[in-house]
Amino acid sequence: MEKKDLPNSIPVFPLSNFIIFPKTTVPLNIFEPRYIDMINDSMKSNKLIGMIQPKSSQDNNKIPELHKVGCLGKIKTFSETEDGRYLIELKGIVRFQKVKELKTEKKYRILNIDYEKYTHDLSEQKENLKFSDLELIFKDLKSLFEKRGFIINWKALEKQSLDETINALAMASPFSLEEKQILLESENLDMRKNKISEILKTYTHDIYDNYTLQ
Repeated sequence: MEKKDLPNSIPVFPLSNFIIFPKTTVPLNIFEPRYIDMINDSMKSNKLIGMIQPKSSQDNNKIPELHKVGCLGKIKTFSETEDGRYLIELKGIVRFQKVKELKTEKKYRILNIDYEKYTHDLSEQKENLKFSDLELIFKDLKSLFEKRGFIINWKALEKQSLDETINALAMASPFSLEEKQILLESENLDMRKNKISEILKTYTHDIYDNYTLQ
């Protein structure tokens, strides 16, 4: 997709503790009526929706404020279950900055957005990182994942490109909403790798030794 083809306004799916990066694909299970409507409308047009995290809010009665940065995704596969849910695969295209929220008659939220800061997401340039640069991070992440009861196919990850691997781990990590947002906003892969390393240093093994998977 080229810059000229990017829409200035997009429907958004505000999902807490969930991020998507450009060039990565994630499955989504859509069941809320407003988001069923959103997918229906999107499938009839450009198949594009935005993923963006809400800011944590104590007041459940208020519409949550959204973070400044999200990622535009394109629906790559679509199927409907017998009980009316939609199963889609969404591929990340380019990150965006929120400009303002538009008032519409739709039940879902629509944002006016800007891509200027992240247009490099559209390029195919590979960043100069070696797998050896990540070995220690992977070791620490593997320990963190296992203590949380997460199962990751590390051998499969090692066969992917480094950008796919780092982004997949950032998306799947048991980090907080705020920590995942920091990773999403990291301008490039090298910065994201460093941020993962910094976040891991804040986690102590004691926290996870006491964790029971619910």
